Amino acid sequence: MQFAEALEHHLATITGRDAEAFLATVHDDVAVITPDGRLLAGREEVGAFHREWFADPDWSWKLEPLRCTEAGDTGVATYAVTYEDVDAGGRPYAMNYVLSLVFARAGGTWLLLHDQNTRSVRRP
Repeated sequence: MQFAEALEHHLATITGRDAEAFLATVHDDVAVITPDGRLLAGREEVGAFHREWFADPDWSWKLEPLRCTEAGDTGVATYAVTYEDVDAGGRPYAMNYVLSLVFARAGGTWLLLHDQNTRSVRRP
């Protein structure tokens, strides 16, 4: 599978809220940095976070590709994201952030190694 195909598949598992398919695209040593700066490390912690997030039916996101680069066994993709959800009080909110994804090719398979979410006050 080419990097672009692996990337699209990974993003589709998120949009589809499919935790098991998502985890099949994730490296054992994955790191995720959430928009509030929290570090999630390793498949187990990242999987637990995503299972909880995917169980929330209220959120949606729109991604705008900013950059996609492949160098050897490393692939990097960056997106502008508009995220919409409902808070605990039932009030809708939106958040803009920049999503950077770093994939490593291991044994012919592209796996997510690093996922950085950086809040943005304006669209990049």
